[in-house]
Amino acid sequence: MTSTLAETRLWDPDLYAGGIPHELFARLRVEDPVHWQDEPDGSGFWAVMRHADVREVNRDAETYSSARGGYLLEDHPEEHLEMFRMQMIGMDAPEHTRNRRMINRGFAPRRIDAMDSHLRDLARGIVDSIADKGEVDFVSEVAAELPLLVICELMGVPVEDRARIFELTNSLIGFDDPDFQTTPEAGQEAMAEMYLYAHGLVADRRDNPRDDIVSTLVHKEVDGERLSEAEIDVFFLLLAVAGNETTRNATAQGMHALLTYPDQLAVLEADRSLLASTATEEILRWATPVIQFRRTVTRDTELGGKHIAAGDKVVMYYSSANRDEAVFEDPHRFDVRRSPNDHLAFGGGGPHYCLGANLARMELRILFDELLARLTNFELAGEVRLLRSNFINGIKELPVSFSVR
Repeated sequence: MTSTLAETRLWDPDLYAGGIPHELFARLRVEDPVHWQDEPDGSGFWAVMRHADVREVNRDAETYSSARGGYLLEDHPEEHLEMFRMQMIGMDAPEHTRNRRMINRGFAPRRIDAMDSHLRDLARGIVDSIADKGEVDFVSEVAAELPLLVICELMGVPVEDRARIFELTNSLIGFDDPDFQTTPEAGQEAMAEMYLYAHGLVADRRDNPRDDIVSTLVHKEVDGERLSEAEIDVFFLLLAVAGNETTRNATAQGMHALLTYPDQLAVLEADRSLLASTATEEILRWATPVIQFRRTVTRDTELGGKHIAAGDKVVMYYSSANRDEAVFEDPHRFDVRRSPNDHLAFGGGGPHYCLGANLARMELRILFDELLARLTNFELAGEVRLLRSNFINGIKELPVSFSVR
């Protein structure tokens, strides 16, 4: 192993401040695909870089636990882990199985398919709101709008409260970025406010059930059991963040890719039907909004030729797996016709496969379809500002100019 790889700082948010370090990830895939990474304030971890190994970890929940050490890169004290274990993303079976069954109905394919027309109306409204401007910050005025509207509608959040939910999710995800949060205390305050808000919504739906996910969580039983109030509060927070931030960043990264590769924008403008087949999947592969997730090993095992001891921390780098040369031909090329496209943007199967994958696909497909149907001459109109984060591949600001067709 070269000294450069030995000095790798995969934990450092500054490494990602200028974008995903794809050149470094490519070296790791070739030279040390299951790479031991020391941490200055942690136990150290195995960084899993190749597509096949990431998929193996993601699917083997018995060997690689989400609950034992949490799903975030950082090591947390046991009292904090208890809170993470109340989130479905931080559970193992059988708790995870039970909770997944509780919420599946809210994201059933039939329910998502029935939203197509309504989502198109929302997307048209977003395009209407910007069409005469000629230039916008694509992140705040376009990419953030549709996922926020949709997830808040699904959860039953009133229109007047949606802006505050947006601000709170920014604080919870952008903990390493000074534009969103400067102290750990601010993050704790945002989390507490989100719980308090969820608590009030749960109390209302207990007496006044509606056709929304919070009502489903409050009243649905599985094997004679219901979720506790605390479990619902935590799930509300997870859904607000996961259903908002990830799709927003996939949308922004998708537009940035189209601006960076105008030949691909031209292909898509000429044939918008590609959004229903290959283009949306390529946007998801290219964006990979979640850079990494962590697991903790429950028993001695072997991965990528390395011995991994029980208790070791293992971190799956989806951003690396989705540029793996062994799986994707010319992986650093953005290609809206790419097929096949076995990306892992939603986790690559296993019990923790993204619950909202079909909804995210629909939002991306419909929003880009409406944008390209109404607007043209898209160009980058200023500096692109990226999120400083080792967890989320985000864009904070994306100035875009355009004209009406």
